[in-house]
Amino acid sequence: MTPGAVTPEERLAELGLTLPEVVTPLASYVPAVRSGDYVYTSGQLPMIDGKLAATGKVGAEVTPEEARELARTCALNALAAVGSVIGDLSGIVRIVKVVGFVASDPGFSGQPQVVNGASELLTEVLGEAGKHARSAVGVAVLPLDAPVEVELIAEVR
Repeated sequence: MTPGAVTPEERLAELGLTLPEVVTPLASYVPAVRSGDYVYTSGQLPMIDGKLAATGKVGAEVTPEEARELARTCALNALAAVGSVIGDLSGIVRIVKVVGFVASDPGFSGQPQVVNGASELLTEVLGEAGKHARSAVGVAVLPLDAPVEVELIAEVR
């Protein structure tokens, strides 16, 4: 990191956000794994203080705008998972790939706009290092009836 540069944690504070505790896994897996210079996160749900922030299908019970905010929460949880493996977020070289899953009403096709919530948060927090390749996938149902789930791959020092 360049001397005098703003850390990702400082950017979070500027956005009025704090890095949450890592979400406890729902089954037999770990939140994140480091392999060489990469950290792979498990899918992160929009959990806040141990509770799912919303349930339902996007385009039915959940509006696209609400889902976009939920995707931001998922990305914040993913950053927490990465941080739990590497210490602090300044060790992130770049976010390489994001995959967003959107539990979609059959007529809903705005998955990319929903997952933009996650992508934009990563860029706000990490700057250029937050820009990434991405997939936005519509699915029938997600764990706990969550509207959105996000996983990522981060290159780290």
